[in-house]
Amino acid sequence: MKNYFTPLIISLAVVFSTLLLTNAFKNRNNSNDTISVTGLGSKDFVSDLIVWNSSFSKKSYNLKEAYSELENDRKAILDYLLKKGVQESEIIFSAVSINKEYTTVTDEYYNTRSQTFNGYNLTQSVQVESKEVSKIENVSREVTELINSGVELYSSAPEYYYTKLSELKLEMVAEATKDAKLRAENIADNAGSKLGDLKKSDMGVFQIIAQNSSEDYSWGGSFNTSAKNKTATITVKLVYKIK
Repeated sequence: MKNYFTPLIISLAVVFSTLLLTNAFKNRNNSNDTISVTGLGSKDFVSDLIVWNSSFSKKSYNLKEAYSELENDRKAILDYLLKKGVQESEIIFSAVSINKEYTTVTDEYYNTRSQTFNGYNLTQSVQVESKEVSKIENVSREVTELINSGVELYSSAPEYYYTKLSELKLEMVAEATKDAKLRAENIADNAGSKLGDLKKSDMGVFQIIAQNSSEDYSWGGSFNTSAKNKTATITVKLVYKIK
């Protein structure tokens, strides 16, 4: 009897072990069955803050005279902006930059032979930062009136910003997450499965470009400041377990 039962017990043990290993293997595969999807959040918006930078300068052999002429231009610029309806609190004048200019004479080997003093060049910048975007846009376009009056103002193109980016980003992340989950559910349904728990989530780069433009996206994130009307996008990648 002993010899009869020993092979039977061994056979049953092998079968039982095989069943355990098979079940463990299946469970291992099930735990690794996942689906990865990427959702997109996108929103068009209009900038609510404008920053306009300009600079002006005066040159003279006499430093005191250059200061006096630069101060006259500063007052003319301030008066002009105030008359245009710009608030004084929105106007910032920088410190004056002083540069001594020389004419350098070199020989045929580019060695300096002499230097002649050409005078002092004084430069000051002015910045207007305002939430009245349309008004400052118009002022920046009409600034030739000031230039025609004799003020040498070098105007830069306005820059546009949005003060509610944090709230906008949260809305877009929620939209992108919803979009990704919907994609995952559609894929799972088509495969005859169901979504399990969320295993992992990653947020992509926040991009801001001009609306209806061919502007390139950047791996580090784009942040357009030249357009008033912008489009913001963000991606969210979700990894779900499959039941």
